[in-house]
Amino acid sequence: MLSLNTLRILCTSRASLHHSWLMTKRQSVYQTVTCAAHCMSTSFPKKDTWHSNMDLNALGKDTKRIYSTDPASSIRHYCTGEVKLNCWNCKQPLDTTPAFFCMSCKVIQPPEEDASYFKIMDCDFTFTLDTQKLQKRYLQLQRSLHPDNFSQRSVKEQEYSESHSALVNKAYQTLLKPLSRGLYMLELEGVRTDEGTDSGADSGFLMQLMEINEALDEARTPEDANKIGQDTKGKLAVLTEAIDAALLEGELQAAKALLAQMKYYANIEEKVKEKLSEFM
Repeated sequence: MLSLNTLRILCTSRASLHHSWLMTKRQSVYQTVTCAAHCMSTSFPKKDTWHSNMDLNALGKDTKRIYSTDPASSIRHYCTGEVKLNCWNCKQPLDTTPAFFCMSCKVIQPPEEDASYFKIMDCDFTFTLDTQKLQKRYLQLQRSLHPDNFSQRSVKEQEYSESHSALVNKAYQTLLKPLSRGLYMLELEGVRTDEGTDSGADSGFLMQLMEINEALDEARTPEDANKIGQDTKGKLAVLTEAIDAALLEGELQAAKALLAQMKYYANIEEKVKEKLSEFM
């Protein structure tokens, strides 16, 4: 468990994060993994400017979302110009990207497979995104793109609808949970995560996890299991703040190491739910 002073430092320092952020974390319960990640990390630029312009009148929504930290300090910029696409049906230029429907003839368009999940779901490129907004967007897109709506349309339109629906589902599931969201953000930044996130875990941290799992196995009442669940939820909340801070600072390897810790605690959280179901 983290001390009260450590939690206060974490909450108050977020607005003034600097390069010594990771050194402060050495006194926390995540000491070894975080320090190891800092040693591996090099100098990364701050999070790039992110622009997401969506004009979906066909879906009954007109939004414009922009997320930016410090464009002057960014090396790369995602919005350096976009190639205009034309509607496959009427050949008119498409006004938005990704374009779900042509604004001229209202016909569904082919999905852009390389489009970011954040752009598809019209979300800010941030680890602490608004999940309620994400869910609302998901339901809106599924209502408009569901294959049942295209059962009487051409084969091409039916195929596009099925592809869109699958892509929206994948984007939603990826961004919904903090762990998969964070790993996806690292992938967009070029950090490999295909080999898992376990490499930074040290023996002391793993021993602590083993003790928690043993305590959960030995829990004989719902109250015992709930206590472990509440402790785990608190650690996940602290990790969420730390990962968000690391990503904002461009400390990508530190974020990867913290996500490894999040994965372990997320697994414990699931085991707590299973344990509680045994008492029902």
